Amino acid sequence: MIHNKTKLKRIKYSFLILLAISFASIGYNNAFAQTTVGLKTDSGTSIPDTLLFKLQKAQGVVTQINAANKKGYAAEKVRSEIVDIKNNVAPIQTDLGVRGKIIDPKTLISYNLILNNSQERLTALQKTLSKFSNDLQTMSNQVVELSNDSLLNVGKNDTTARTLYTKQLIDIKQRLQAAGQLTTANLDTVSRLLADVSETYLKTADLQASITDRMQTSGKSAFRKESPYIWSAPTEKNDDNIGAMLKSTYIGQNKILGYFINSTWDNRVLLILLGGVFFLWININYRRAQKPDLRQQIGEIDLKYISHLPILPALIFILNLTPLFEPDSPSLYIELVEFALLLVLSAHFWKRIPSKDMRHWLVIVGMYMVIMFVTATVHDAVFLRVLLMAINIGSLYVGFKFYQRLKEINISKKLVKPILIIYMILNLLAVLLNAFGRITLAKVYTLTATIGLTQIIGLAVFIQILSDALELQIKVSSCRGGLFARLDVAKTRASFKKALAVLAIILWVLVFFINLSIAGGVFAFVQQVLVKPRTFGKVSFTLSNILFFSVIVYVSNILQKHIGVLFGEKSVTFSNHVEHKSSKLTLIRLVITIVGVLLAVLASGIPLDKLTVVLGALSVGIGLGMQNIVNNFVSGIILIFEKPFEIGDYIELADKKGKIQDIGIRSSKMLTQQGSQVIIPNGDLLSNRLTNWTLNSAYIKSEILFKVNIAADLNAVSKLIQEEVDKAEHTVKNMQAEVLINSVAADAVELKITVWIESIYIEPAFKSMIFNQLISRFTQEQIKIM
Repeated sequence: MIHNKTKLKRIKYSFLILLAISFASIGYNNAFAQTTVGLKTDSGTSIPDTLLFKLQKAQGVVTQINAANKKGYAAEKVRSEIVDIKNNVAPIQTDLGVRGKIIDPKTLISYNLILNNSQERLTALQKTLSKFSNDLQTMSNQVVELSNDSLLNVGKNDTTARTLYTKQLIDIKQRLQAAGQLTTANLDTVSRLLADVSETYLKTADLQASITDRMQTSGKSAFRKESPYIWSAPTEKNDDNIGAMLKSTYIGQNKILGYFINSTWDNRVLLILLGGVFFLWININYRRAQKPDLRQQIGEIDLKYISHLPILPALIFILNLTPLFEPDSPSLYIELVEFALLLVLSAHFWKRIPSKDMRHWLVIVGMYMVIMFVTATVHDAVFLRVLLMAINIGSLYVGFKFYQRLKEINISKKLVKPILIIYMILNLLAVLLNAFGRITLAKVYTLTATIGLTQIIGLAVFIQILSDALELQIKVSSCRGGLFARLDVAKTRASFKKALAVLAIILWVLVFFINLSIAGGVFAFVQQVLVKPRTFGKVSFTLSNILFFSVIVYVSNILQKHIGVLFGEKSVTFSNHVEHKSSKLTLIRLVITIVGVLLAVLASGIPLDKLTVVLGALSVGIGLGMQNIVNNFVSGIILIFEKPFEIGDYIELADKKGKIQDIGIRSSKMLTQQGSQVIIPNGDLLSNRLTNWTLNSAYIKSEILFKVNIAADLNAVSKLIQEEVDKAEHTVKNMQAEVLINSVAADAVELKITVWIESIYIEPAFKSMIFNQLISRFTQEQIKIM
């Protein structure tokens, strides 16, 4: 009964579920039918595909134009750059346009640099504007094409589906029209800028051609008479053009200076950073020297040219190195730098030199200022020309007095004498050239001579400042056990001064060439000589390759010789203590040598096929007569890795005993007890029988032989010897000494004492001490020594 009821309930539930599914299906079919009917109703008013595509295309063009306009075409920036270029070119055009004016070659070179830079900037602007113009033209064509499209136009009598989108079509038509107007305006602006750029470029090209023509003729006309002789010169400059000349010169030089300063700021920043490092170097060493632990060792620091706050020395350092960092600088820049150096030197000399010398120095500074002013304003008028001649004669007198006082001045006479002679020759030539109407050359020689004299004084102070800074570093480093504690200080000072003298000569010659406007020509000539291809048989090479090859080999040789100093290597001495040193430095030297040779070969430019020929010839040489060299070289490498001995070991080879001082690539050095150095080929060290007394420890078993009378009590003698050995110093206490009978004769017994001592280096002194003590005891005990 219960089972039947359960069955009825299940049937009832199934029926209800089926009923619900039926109702749901009917509802879904009705909704689907309604949707289908709706779709059929709208199908008659659907939009054609072509119209939709045109609307999307027009919308895309409008969006593109709006995006491009939002980004902008940098019209203001381009216009500002064009104005800047025109401002750079205008003074050059004005200066070149002054009738009858002779422009010196160094100014022409500077003008040419400005014009080259202007042309590069104009070329970049032209490329940018051309791209903008092409883009705008493309967008303009798209706007015109879409505006003329009849599909996007809706007429009053139009009965097509477009009438449903009249509002959208009118809106897109208006937006296309606005976009077209904006594109046309931008295209007009870009076209005007492009025309302005083209016009400016042509102007710079014409000016550059004029400068090139003047530079070609300047060498021929350098010594040509440009003004009347001094005895025929007018009392006043009647030409109304003198004002324009001076004005154009000032504006042109000012533009050259501004251009150079703006274009070489990175070199100036690097130089200033180097000056800051120099300042910190001195300041840190002064602070270290003032610490209590070093102050007592160093004592009072009395350095004349530097102090704990070296502001002026750092400025002198920077101003002297300026020509080296800016070799292409115009002469006006060098004149201003030299004037700044004179002012800094004046402040530095204040209260450092005697008042008499200070007055002489101020005379030189005043003479420099007067010469700068006069050379900038001198022209054909006789008064200014006579004034310039008087200044040249006064400069000759100053140079003569300076030459007489060389003994009292703390400057290298080998460095100053040639410069003083050049100074006097240039002033004499300036007088003669002025008298015969060559005013431009007279001004150039006058300025060059004056700057040369003042510069050498600045360079002398520069050398002394660096020497004092090195001296301070030596004191601090030596007391702290640093690098200079391992160097030969006297040799280091001498090498440093030589290097500074070479640097001073380079700086002086560089400024000399710049002032004479021949720096570019000299550099070009040297470059041409170095890079010109040359042939030797079938081998092609250049002098620059040979120069690089020589420099790399020289530097690698110097580096491998002195690399030990950087790792704390000290020279081995024959002291009583054992000091082992690693032979890794020899391996480092070998690596430096190999790398240096490889770099030198790469720098030489020798082709690999030619290099194989060289190696083949080298192998023939090895087979014929270089076996010993190669043998020693390979033996040196084996010694480095096998390590039968190390630096500091005491070895015995044949009849030589001594301490290994150095393990080289080809040979090694032994320091004997007599103080002599023995150079031993590495092949001999590897092939011959070698005794290393200090490989594991420095202990050595020393033997002492002597004879006593045969009637002596040997037990008492042995006991006495044992007592004396036990009291002796430098013996190994845990190793008992032995007294043995070595031989017996008719009237004597030979005894042998074996005792372990701490080091082989003290064996001779130990034997002497033991013999001395035994003789004294045997005499007291009345034991007869035979």
